[in-house]
Amino acid sequence: MPHPKKKLIVVIGTRPEAIKLAPVVLAIEQSEWASCEVVLTGQHRDLVDPIIRDFGLTVAHDLQAMQPNQSLSQVTARILAGIDGFLGQSMPDAVLGQGDTASVLATSMACFFRNIAFAHVEAGLRTGNLRLPFPEEMNRVLTTRMTDWHFAPTDVARTNLLHEGIDPATIWVTGNTVIDALHHVLLQSCPPLPSRPGRDFVLVTAHRRENLGSALENVCSAIKTLAQGHPELDFIFPVHPNPGVRLAVNKHLLGIANVLLIEPCDYPVFCWLMKGARLILSDSGGVQEEAPALGKPVLVLRDETERPEAVAVGATRLVGTEPGNIIGAVQVLLSDAASYERMATAGSPYGDGHAAQRIVDVLHRSLARR
Repeated sequence: MPHPKKKLIVVIGTRPEAIKLAPVVLAIEQSEWASCEVVLTGQHRDLVDPIIRDFGLTVAHDLQAMQPNQSLSQVTARILAGIDGFLGQSMPDAVLGQGDTASVLATSMACFFRNIAFAHVEAGLRTGNLRLPFPEEMNRVLTTRMTDWHFAPTDVARTNLLHEGIDPATIWVTGNTVIDALHHVLLQSCPPLPSRPGRDFVLVTAHRRENLGSALENVCSAIKTLAQGHPELDFIFPVHPNPGVRLAVNKHLLGIANVLLIEPCDYPVFCWLMKGARLILSDSGGVQEEAPALGKPVLVLRDETERPEAVAVGATRLVGTEPGNIIGAVQVLLSDAASYERMATAGSPYGDGHAAQRIVDVLHRSLARR
């Protein structure tokens, strides 16, 4: 008599979580031993819905946890209560979460309180500063203490976990699932892009909480100077919906002919923009992982990163948010072919695009023994 399928729940909050967990959901659905239910917390609902559509996922439940002007404490508490109620009804064999958001912290905590096994995808990232990035570093440190399976994307992440006393038998180095997602998208046909035919462009993203305010003002000032100094280049900037981001971007960049301010892209569009860009300016963690796999230099608009592997191999470079540093680094890449080539050919330290299947295989073996 065949064994009943194991029930797995995948919890998704933000757009990056949706991108990085979509390959895991697809791998579970293709297995013969497990079923999968996707639960949305509602953190980035407008940004998550297109990812759900693009990857063909089915949503079992939406917690609708977001309310206007919530504090971090309030949104975390709402997600915790919502997840706890859902787990009480569903009683899965295991739950999966990803990354470092309020969603993953609340989910791991709800699983811990109910004695339900929790798997942390992209475990072990650290800056060593609990307030940078804020609150993500604290979220992932706390999540680690409530995790049963630590799926580390790199050996560096595994080492971080070992230094914190995590049992090595609970850690697996899988690669990063974002590379799986990238490969999935680039196998499809190229969608219409907001770039102008025949023109090289620099791709820009900036949205992190710690960069709001004067840091983002500085970034926008640098982009303005670069755009005015390089009329032959376009600067394509998908602008995050955060009002603080939009205020700074519009103040400095609105009306400049070769700065294309666009709405946040669907993920396939963004992947193809990365593929077509000359170089990338970004404070995004996902971009630091994806762009090296495409041979695109990334200048990271942060002073610290929990993704040091790409910096170590030379595929990315920390430039911070001071205008002079940003402008100087871009000028070097635009004028020095050897410097550009070193970054473009440094390679990707984040895996081969099979991380999701490794995660599912580990869960299969582990749950079969339980």
